[in-house]
Amino acid sequence: MLILKAERKLNLSNRERRKYYQQLAIKRLGETRINNNGSKMWIVDYKNATDITVRFENGYICKTRYGEFIRGKVSNPYDRTVYNIGYLGEGKYKTYNNEKVTPQYQTWKDMLKRCYSIKEIEKYPTYKKCSVCEEWHNFQNFAKWYDENYYEIECQRMCLDKDILCKGNTIYAPETCVFVPNNINTLFINCKSKRGSLPIGITYDKKNNNYQAKCSMGNGKSKHLGKFTSVEDAFNCYKKNKELIIKEIANQYKNLIPQKVYEAMMNYVVELDD
Repeated sequence: MLILKAERKLNLSNRERRKYYQQLAIKRLGETRINNNGSKMWIVDYKNATDITVRFENGYICKTRYGEFIRGKVSNPYDRTVYNIGYLGEGKYKTYNNEKVTPQYQTWKDMLKRCYSIKEIEKYPTYKKCSVCEEWHNFQNFAKWYDENYYEIECQRMCLDKDILCKGNTIYAPETCVFVPNNINTLFINCKSKRGSLPIGITYDKKNNNYQAKCSMGNGKSKHLGKFTSVEDAFNCYKKNKELIIKEIANQYKNLIPQKVYEAMMNYVVELDD
């Protein structure tokens, strides 16, 4: 708008005005800027101040206004705007639908947050070594996988899990991830950062000088397994009971979860260094 006002003050004839616009287009063609996310862009076609074509270094091309261009407000879907890792990409999947965040985007963003947010890692140190595969840095790729693999179980909150299929896995990827109900997901939380050097499921009772074993039941409750004079006895009790509980819950969900999840649970082995 400011450009148009300045042009009016020139008091040009129609012929002179056309010539002025032609010269302006030639002058601005090839002009470069850095957008607000740090990506270099330049004008490859200039019709007028409200109709220009911009190209980014990665090859992405879009139409915009000259005012948006000079202010750096032209968006590039390949800019890594989510935790400096994730980018939206080009495709049919949207971040919002009717002003409400889409489940695909929320799940993708939460996944990246766990792996790449400094504050999140400080809060949950177990994610310090975790990462997201390069393919899923692109939101479009993750959203497609989400639609192909997501399912629901009545009255259950579904969770994205990365280590039931591949024990000890630290990479979120199509071949390692699966959706499971929260009751199953909580079965495999190991609280490693809180229990110190003791094996999983074991706590030391300083007052009574013994070791106590308990395990999660997958429903928000824990089962106390007993008190023991040695760590080995406490862990063996935990191991036996935990593997049994996992198999029992696997059978409860057998017809509701993917076969590969069921098989992974039935074959799950609790180990001393879990």
